[in-house]
Amino acid sequence: MAAKARIGAFAKASPELFQGLAKVSKTASAAGSFSPAQKEVMAIAIAVATGCEDCILYHVDAARRHGADLPSLIEALEVAAEMGGGPAVMYAGKALEAFEAL
Repeated sequence: MAAKARIGAFAKASPELFQGLAKVSKTASAAGSFSPAQKEVMAIAIAVATGCEDCILYHVDAARRHGADLPSLIEALEVAAEMGGGPAVMYAGKALEAFEAL
């Protein structure tokens, strides 16, 4: 089952949780000192450092939709690799591959 289908199934099973999560997501991704694109690139770096492949794909898609560019992604992936070590380097490669594929 694809990530979106898994999320959808869980959202249907727990609508109150997802209403709250949607509010958190909307607040966290809104423009402020950082643009939505910058915030999505940050989210990719966190997903890389924590090793969440589905999160990487979700936030790569969002970053592209918000106009993130490849140089900013690479800088964020460098920080993720610094913070996450070898495993983060592997996930950084996945994030870069996904970004370039879109």
